Amino acid sequence: MRKLYFTARLCSGASILSEVIDDAVPQAFVLLNVTNTSDLRGKIRDLMNMQSFRRTAGVACFSAFVGVIFLNGLAGQSRTVADRVYSDAQAARGQQLYKAQCVTCHGEALEGVVGPPLAGSGFLSTWSARSLADIVDKIEKTMPPQAAGSVTRPQAIDLVSYFLSVGKFPAGTTELAAAALGQITFPATQSSSAPAPAGSSSFAVAANLAQVMRGVTFPNANILFNVQVKDPAKDKPAMPIPFDYVQWGTTVYYGWQSVDQAALALVETAPLFLLPGRRCENGRPVPVDRADWKQYTAALMDVGRAAYKAAQTRNVDAVVKVADQLNESCANCHKVYRDGTREGSTAGASRCQ
Repeated sequence: MRKLYFTARLCSGASILSEVIDDAVPQAFVLLNVTNTSDLRGKIRDLMNMQSFRRTAGVACFSAFVGVIFLNGLAGQSRTVADRVYSDAQAARGQQLYKAQCVTCHGEALEGVVGPPLAGSGFLSTWSARSLADIVDKIEKTMPPQAAGSVTRPQAIDLVSYFLSVGKFPAGTTELAAAALGQITFPATQSSSAPAPAGSSSFAVAANLAQVMRGVTFPNANILFNVQVKDPAKDKPAMPIPFDYVQWGTTVYYGWQSVDQAALALVETAPLFLLPGRRCENGRPVPVDRADWKQYTAALMDVGRAAYKAAQTRNVDAVVKVADQLNESCANCHKVYRDGTREGSTAGASRCQ
């Protein structure tokens, strides 16, 4: 529909309307070698005003031809990483930067150590059908974790070029341009998540295991542990000044209510550890089929139920006893599947083995 609308406006003989140009896909800038909307309008206007246009078949008919060819050209700009989208020089620059800033977490061969792999099937599964803009944005804005934002966009593009080189995607003769990132995608791979039964809703894994635990399990477990040092019935939290949304939330749901909710959160979210397709932070699959992993997950759910039952008594000693069980439950799993060293160390490579 966009092609028909755009072509029709051109065939009408009217000037190039801003709403049409502004709605054009970003490949237009690459195709006509321009960098902004104003230049794009000018390029098309100049093209339509050429005498050769009028001599060929009249402005209106030739405009229709130009509109179709122009948008067909845009459609052809969509590419995959297999289409020689980067240069060897970019990959070489990226390799040097990788060795300086990335190798500790991601490994000499990009196999993943503490961080996830940056080549191979696991990497392609994570970035399946996503654009290069997505991974460049992630690198530029969040990497490395200890100095997020220190990598420039050109450097991030060089790094991605190196990833593609290691992944055996062929290089081309021209450098990967920032303007083209959104139109170049990774190949689509089949999801490793189990298909949902007919008539049921699907749930696609979005986070790695560490992110789930840090976002849900860790804070809720700490609410239960905190009963050991603070009676939930005492001292309603004061309204934060200056205002802070996180601190304000503790003034709305606080005391025993927060303990209740934390216990139930553990019960409800622990099964997320068993979802097929989830990976650990280092890129290895979560061992969802192992009997001991299922046992540890079930134990966490049992502790959550016990914590909720204890919290309903509004008795601190009862919850403290369950807190001891929670600590034991976490420790049993960590001894097997987590190395116990500080976050960010290379020892994280052994997780989920």
